[in-house]
Amino acid sequence: MGHPAGDAPKFRDRREDPAVMVDEDEEFAPPQQEYAFNPVQARNELKVGIFYAKKGSHRMATLRYLKATRWDSRLAEAFRRFGMALEELSEPDAAASAYRRFLQIEPEGKAARQVRQRLAALERAAARSSAAVSAGTNGP
Repeated sequence: MGHPAGDAPKFRDRREDPAVMVDEDEEFAPPQQEYAFNPVQARNELKVGIFYAKKGSHRMATLRYLKATRWDSRLAEAFRRFGMALEELSEPDAAASAYRRFLQIEPEGKAARQVRQRLAALERAAARSSAAVSAGTNGP
């Protein structure tokens, strides 16, 4: 039943070649997505994000909007909706950043006025929160 002497090295005698060693978890890690300009794919991701937002699944919507912005970094609507979904998830800093990016792309677009109002409201809330923290009124 055993191996004849000299057939296979004993486990303790084996040496792993570090050049061919692979992290055990590497095969479970999702592959990194490569993004290149693809406005069709961006629009598809935007549509799926809108679907998720209508269902109330804002976390999934944000993921789709983010993908849309990576496929087309000039797709203003994706940034606007990304900001809206982030607000729903109580992530005001990230939402403000998305709104600022929208305004860089479409400063005079149809939704620009609404986005400016949302951004101003977020900035006022952040200023109040910051003032409360620096004044020490943020609880014990």
